[in-house]
Amino acid sequence: MDTGVIIAIVVAALIVIALLVMLSRRARERRFEARRGEAREIRREAEIGTAQADRTRAEAEERAARARREEATAREQAARAEAQQHEARERHYEADTVDPDVDDDDSLERREGDQDSQDPGGITSHGRET
Repeated sequence: MDTGVIIAIVVAALIVIALLVMLSRRARERRFEARRGEAREIRREAEIGTAQADRTRAEAEERAARARREEATAREQAARAEAQQHEARERHYEADTVDPDVDDDDSLERREGDQDSQDPGGITSHGRET
């Protein structure tokens, strides 16, 4: 074989090898770019999920705070109602003591009946009715 032919074969083989290396690098870069795009999409979805979770948590905290305010208002109203009932009972007793037509025994029975009919129920600090 002629030396020129051998050199041509070697050069052709080197060119083919270089082309194969270059093509494999391009294919690998395309795969990497596709995976980078997939990773970007996954990160974007994760950010959306995080934002939704944050919003849901904030809404739940807001509802819980609103419920605590409502419970406090209910306890205040129950306490005011109890104080008003107590005041009304005292005024009835006072009226009975002033009224000359009311017998002391009747007044005592009415007062004991009022105490028996008092409902000690209401809302506890745990939000349950008693």
